[in-house]
Amino acid sequence: MTTSATRAVHDETACKATRHARVQHLITADENALAELEALIATLPICSTGRVFIEVPDASWIAPIAVPARMVVTWLDRSRRSGAPGTGRACAPGQALSRAVTAWSDEMLCADGDDRACVDGTRIHLLGGYLGTADIFDHLTDRLGVAASSVHTPARFGLVSAR
Repeated sequence: MTTSATRAVHDETACKATRHARVQHLITADENALAELEALIATLPICSTGRVFIEVPDASWIAPIAVPARMVVTWLDRSRRSGAPGTGRACAPGQALSRAVTAWSDEMLCADGDDRACVDGTRIHLLGGYLGTADIFDHLTDRLGVAASSVHTPARFGLVSAR
């Protein structure tokens, strides 16, 4: 449950307070969504926590991205990863992102009411390409029971008909 006190104020003073409820975020992107990613990150309160996963073709795409201090950015370089185990294939677009986010969400995803740091639940924004985004969306909604309407994806993907 979300309370009005939890959502109340996210200014510099409030966010530095010890007992301030922090909002957890799970954000994904790929090389085609970097501008959208930066725009989204710019709107986050400084007290945000969570993880940002960014899949890119190779290390030349990796650059500093400013995120709130309690967030972690993980770059996933496809050129250094393998495809499906046992195939010997290269990592396909969306595959590294899907594997990393699935593993993270299985272990770390915060559900409403879990603890003080998760009072306001987890905000999920999937900005990567369709294949990885669809796999992650299915895992979150089918396996972990996250409400489809609470997972934000590009409208062009049509993953949620009503928001």
